[in-house]
Amino acid sequence: MTALVVGVFVVVYLGMLLGSIPGLALDRTGMAVVGAIVLVVGGVVTPAGAWSAVDVGTMALLFGLMLVSAQLRLGGFYTAVTRRLGGEALGPAGLLGLLVAAAGLLSALLSNDIVCLAMAPVVLEVAHRRRLEPVPYLLALAFAANTGSAATLIGNPQNILVGERMELDFARYLLDGGVPALVGLALVWGAVWLAWRGRLERDPSTWRPATGPLPELDRWHTGKGLVVLAAIVVLFLAGRPDRAVVALGAGALLLVNREITSRRLLQLVDWNLLLLFFGLFVVTETLTGTGLAARGLAAVEAWGVPLGSPLGLAVVTLAGSNLFSNVPAVMLLLPAIHASGQAVLLALVSTFAGNLLLVGSIANMIVASAAAGSGIAIGWREHARIGVPLTAALCLLALGWLWILGTV
Repeated sequence: MTALVVGVFVVVYLGMLLGSIPGLALDRTGMAVVGAIVLVVGGVVTPAGAWSAVDVGTMALLFGLMLVSAQLRLGGFYTAVTRRLGGEALGPAGLLGLLVAAAGLLSALLSNDIVCLAMAPVVLEVAHRRRLEPVPYLLALAFAANTGSAATLIGNPQNILVGERMELDFARYLLDGGVPALVGLALVWGAVWLAWRGRLERDPSTWRPATGPLPELDRWHTGKGLVVLAAIVVLFLAGRPDRAVVALGAGALLLVNREITSRRLLQLVDWNLLLLFFGLFVVTETLTGTGLAARGLAAVEAWGVPLGSPLGLAVVTLAGSNLFSNVPAVMLLLPAIHASGQAVLLALVSTFAGNLLLVGSIANMIVASAAAGSGIAIGWREHARIGVPLTAALCLLALGWLWILGTV
């Protein structure tokens, strides 16, 4: 049985690294789900055991927040915000700064992936209308979304997972993660501006934004979504113990609607991400039950990288997040986390690590895909030229801030 567990784990996490298995039309979600099913069919874990391996709180919180984001997308909120930014009487550098601030702050509350998915097409539209080079603005969108999402425990999937598993206080984390994220947004603006200074403008005749119809602003539905989001944040700050229940209640409230059908809202839920979590929970928890995961982490420490030290944990998290993607890496490392300070560092570094390489986060790939649809190529070298030094600076910033606070 142990051999089967190890085999499934290796194949699934190799798939996380490669993005697919050569010769098979399986993406990361498909591999995680198939891996979980193989463990059940192989008799390693019962169906009931597989369900019990899933962190229901994390899944419920994710689902509820996805419904809030869906409401705002259908209400045209993201489109209206981005177009408003593009209409400001600012030069290219000023517009870049506004985009970074808006994307970062929205991602702190509404998930970096959703923000990039909704804003990338509008950024292309604005860049074309204002005769701007689109690549730096798209890169800034991805970098800002990744960085800003580190500010809260609901900004991205891995932070939700860490917050739920380690029962971190929402308000306390705002201090721990909010400051590095806000300073990090300034670093994002500076890094992109330095890399593209003097080249922020371009003749738009060489490309056309292939964005399709974008949702127009509906003040009622947008207002409803924002009021519900504000209520969620207030309850979280007040220390509501079960954040998942709050998010589910908010989602249910939005589903009860006279104009937007529940089908339309549910279609915008990222079911692939939820299924990815499900499969990874089963595969990772099954491996943990064999004791092999603990031995693997002990081997890492034996090689001279102590997970108990802030620097060692940061290095392993950074490497793992780019080898396997941040969510799988966090799932693997969580059993070795025993203090809230370590958990905060894990959340921050695993999030900032998404800026390192183009394949480091789903947000990056969403932006690159939107660019490709308009005939604009964003290469990994172009991304890494900014992403590598930016990620190093962000991780050092996180370590320094948590050291000042005495958290680690």
